[in-house]
Amino acid sequence: MKLFELTIEDNSDEIFAISLVENPAIQSDFFYFNQQKEIVNFAEIDKDARKLVGAILIPDKKILRIDEDDNSEYEVFFSKSTVAKLAQNYLKNKYVDRTTLEHDKKIKGLSLVESWIKESKLNDKSNIYGLNAPLGSWIGVFQIDRTTEGDDIWNNYVKTGKVKGFSIEALLSHKLIKASSQIDLEKHIEELSENEVNVLLGQIKAIIRKDKRYGKGQRVEMESYSDYPDGVKGNARAALKYANDNGWGSCGTPVGKQRANQLAKGESISLDTIKRMYSFLSRHAGDLESSKGFTDGCGYLMYMAWGGKSALSWSRNKLRELGLLELKEGVPHYTKDGKLYEGPTHKDSEGRLMSGKVHSEVSRYLYHKEELEALPSITSTYPGEIASGSISPALID
Repeated sequence: MKLFELTIEDNSDEIFAISLVENPAIQSDFFYFNQQKEIVNFAEIDKDARKLVGAILIPDKKILRIDEDDNSEYEVFFSKSTVAKLAQNYLKNKYVDRTTLEHDKKIKGLSLVESWIKESKLNDKSNIYGLNAPLGSWIGVFQIDRTTEGDDIWNNYVKTGKVKGFSIEALLSHKLIKASSQIDLEKHIEELSENEVNVLLGQIKAIIRKDKRYGKGQRVEMESYSDYPDGVKGNARAALKYANDNGWGSCGTPVGKQRANQLAKGESISLDTIKRMYSFLSRHAGDLESSKGFTDGCGYLMYMAWGGKSALSWSRNKLRELGLLELKEGVPHYTKDGKLYEGPTHKDSEGRLMSGKVHSEVSRYLYHKEELEALPSITSTYPGEIASGSISPALID
């Protein structure tokens, strides 16, 4: 199983909200208390207290996550230094009243009033509350206001046990610590053992063999690409801006959020990432029918995080260019003007299907119906771009 350390690489990496949840990922429940003794979990407190106290982050604790693209499992953790820096930045950015309920809706009437890092086993304030948190943990105390919103949180969620702990909402960089093959990819190549070298070379060869160009005897290079259009970057930036202002809620996984950060910066992405981009955007194109804006659930937000329709067009064309995407046979094909074509066909040098048994000046590109419907009605933003739609080409692994 892959293991990632969650880190702070730049100013966009941060915790932007803390959520009250039933099942906190760090498996540490908070205590709650007020003036009634029957619900006091520890020493008697000020009669006006209506507070929650618990661990917000615990260092070096492995947290299981699921990749939304292929449903594979992976683990993440925070180092002590990262926990401390995140806690400091949260206060520095004045996010003390940024709270949500189950990563879904923003709530009012709840504020972080005390925050500290546990630095001593014996002399830490958390001992007063019976919190058995490890050293380096970020501990927080939240005050629930005596307002309509605060009363709802206290009576209907805290006292009933519907929420039991804290969970962060964040955009953080993922540093691969351990690959599923057990090879430490952070090592310099000269530090790899003979066995690790053999395993790594075997994996590289396996990747190359899957490339269609390998079977044709063509030169295969390990490539990355950053030539996606500005529309992809703009869509990712728009998703990040919305999430920064409103939170991600329950939408997406760390992988999808990290992808938005990567695309917004215009960073190079690997061929494997392009395949995943195309797969995700193709499968979720239908989500845009019910989610037409950032406020309409998770569909639109995560679609834009992956670059939106511009990214679907670019990734599809890039995979075709590399000979990794073909139109399915046995499916009706149409010319660009919408006419059904049933004659002989051939493929151009990039593997795209065209009319005619052999290529000539009258040969025309052919499309599936869904793909044709997605063609833009105005000039594309880059040569060969096709607007996204619900298509069904076959991806060649």
